[in-house]
Amino acid sequence: MHLTLTALAFSAVIGAAGPQGYVTKEAVPGVTNFAQLETTVACGGVITSAAIAELQTRGFKSIFDLQLPDEKGADVSGEAAAAQAAGLTFVHVPFTPAHPDNDSVDTFVREISKPTNTPAFIHCSGGNRAAGFWMIKRALVDNWDVPRAQAEAEALGLASPQMKQFALDYIQAHKH
Repeated sequence: MHLTLTALAFSAVIGAAGPQGYVTKEAVPGVTNFAQLETTVACGGVITSAAIAELQTRGFKSIFDLQLPDEKGADVSGEAAAAQAAGLTFVHVPFTPAHPDNDSVDTFVREISKPTNTPAFIHCSGGNRAAGFWMIKRALVDNWDVPRAQAEAEALGLASPQMKQFALDYIQAHKH
């Protein structure tokens, strides 16, 4: 099954800068809530270690796991081993909006900005945190305006008001 954004949502995401921000959603074996932004990034929820080979086949160079090690469905060590076996960079930046940690976001922004880590697959348990972190990257690294970054993040899976507020506060505190 292959789903795409409606024309209205697509227009809201791409803004005035052209066709950046096109998100597709599809079923990928072993990946929950897979949503891909062109060839730059994909966000999703819980993945199985077996899904890593599929992500590598799709051209991803890195995997960012935002899950806490004790979250339901998390297999950080298995995922790290599978990523290494597939030749992918694995970056674990555990984060929960209930107890936000700016150091995790700082690490994410630094690592996602490395050209060798693109395209990247970013995930948490459902995709919400992953999309929120991507929003932060778009606003601070790519210098997107916040409404455009937020629209793209929402298309990728940002839904929690708590995560949205954290992302907005982080962007405000770190804008130069």
